[in-house]
Amino acid sequence: MKAKALREKREFRDIREMVEDIGERFCGMVAYRYRVKPHDKEVVKITYDQMRDHVRAFGTELVARGLQGKKICVIGKHTYQLIQSYYATMAIGSVWVPLDRDWTKEDLLETVRSGECDYLMCDLDIREKCEYITTELGMPAPLFLNGDGEDSLVAWREAGAKKFAENPSLYYDAPIDPDALAELVFTSGTTGQGKGVMLSQRNFMSDLSDVIPFIDFSTRCMNVLPPHHTYGSSVSIFGQNSIGCDVYISSGVKYILKELQEHKPGHLVAVPLYVETFYRRILKGIDEKGKFVAALVKGLIKLNKSCHKIGLKPFDKLFKKMILSNFGGELNMIISGGAPLNQEMAELFDGLGVKVLNGYGITECAPIIAVNHNNYIVPKSVGPVLPIVDCRIADADDSGEGEIQVKGPNIMIGYYKNDEANAEAFTEDGYFRTGDAGRMVITKEGDRILYITGRFKNIIILSNGKNVYPEEIEDALSATPGLVDIVVYEGKSRRGIAFNTIVAEIYPDKVVLDEKGITDPKAYFQKFVNEYNKTAVPYKKVGLVKVREEEFPKNTLRKILRRKMDMTID
Repeated sequence: MKAKALREKREFRDIREMVEDIGERFCGMVAYRYRVKPHDKEVVKITYDQMRDHVRAFGTELVARGLQGKKICVIGKHTYQLIQSYYATMAIGSVWVPLDRDWTKEDLLETVRSGECDYLMCDLDIREKCEYITTELGMPAPLFLNGDGEDSLVAWREAGAKKFAENPSLYYDAPIDPDALAELVFTSGTTGQGKGVMLSQRNFMSDLSDVIPFIDFSTRCMNVLPPHHTYGSSVSIFGQNSIGCDVYISSGVKYILKELQEHKPGHLVAVPLYVETFYRRILKGIDEKGKFVAALVKGLIKLNKSCHKIGLKPFDKLFKKMILSNFGGELNMIISGGAPLNQEMAELFDGLGVKVLNGYGITECAPIIAVNHNNYIVPKSVGPVLPIVDCRIADADDSGEGEIQVKGPNIMIGYYKNDEANAEAFTEDGYFRTGDAGRMVITKEGDRILYITGRFKNIIILSNGKNVYPEEIEDALSATPGLVDIVVYEGKSRRGIAFNTIVAEIYPDKVVLDEKGITDPKAYFQKFVNEYNKTAVPYKKVGLVKVREEEFPKNTLRKILRRKMDMTID
């Protein structure tokens, strides 16, 4: 089956051109909804033409204050105010440097220093942390994204609106080089270890223009991802705005279910954490109906999934009302990226009438490399490689697995002032080394279907020379009832390498285990591992099961930080 576009491809030279286009094309339509405080009854609505005017005004004020072409660090939650800073900074040819507000002030200080930032904007509630940074580095006092004082975004925007009315050329004449540094994204929050990924406006614009034609976006969605990752910024902001989506900005993880029920999104851009959470909640709700009803419902889900293959949807409406009402009842699609997704989970959603489009991307590629399409889903794959991306599998073994290497207009400029990292990142003929292992199957129609095997840096090399990708074992066990997270690694023995073994370390859902009457979690999970071991090749068998009391260390995208784990076994 050849990948077919669902909509016309629309390309923009730069962000300012896009802002002007969507302001006119979607004039009067709602761009964003949000609550100032999570429990407010009133929902603030911002239309596309209002957003365009806000960007013009704030951008004008930034130019007037000498910040055109400067590096502007932004530390804050995903709010409408932060989105304005994103658009306005790029619309005048400046550089946006988003950082994680949860980092320590010391980590933030060193990152702002290494990024050579000229100005800082932040949320008012982290004022002390940010004033520490500006004082230490001799920077001007920060601008606050929220609030209404003289040092607030609103005050600057109002001042800029007057200047724009008098002289719009201040904004429109600000030079933009689409190939120059536009966003500097730091990949680590650990002092001294972070690499600054340099991305241009062309990187973002080319990537999104190649993705959007193949995805059947709905008109209503929610922003649930942090803004300092490219997946949570470029896809959630640029991508959804470029097609006129009505976006509700979530107030935070603990409010999401209520917000889903109220806003009733048709699609979500999410990481696997959300898919896994919804999956467990759905199964829990089904099982609570009793064995007979649960078996009946699960049978209908499987039947419905089979019917989808021949174009029939006999139970979609029933499931939306009976099962998906907790998520708003209108959900048709989830785009999942940022980490691998278990196929069993995707198939459950498919049976309920919700397409899960698994994709693959990394920060250095702005970020998408491949993604499944609404009308073209290849199970267990991350979908067809984008047309603009030249992809190859380097040093492939007999099974076709090797390192995924890519070239194209979405590939980063490089790492900021890091010649050594740049030399390691690119091959002599210009391909970017992703560090990910995979294989690519080319169909008779010419589509390049990509499969991800794992990360080379996580690979387990056994003493017998065999290679084990931990992600493969994690995927096989991740749908285990009562399991929240699992990490597979080579457990290090103090007795020597001959005593090392493959470990499956599990963080359990204690509520589920209590409901099941399980008093020995390790013995419970061991049964599932034993079932996996029965069919696994000898060198991929799990030798030890460990159960954690505390959650794994994670970043704000909820990715597990393996480097912070203790992997000793004795």
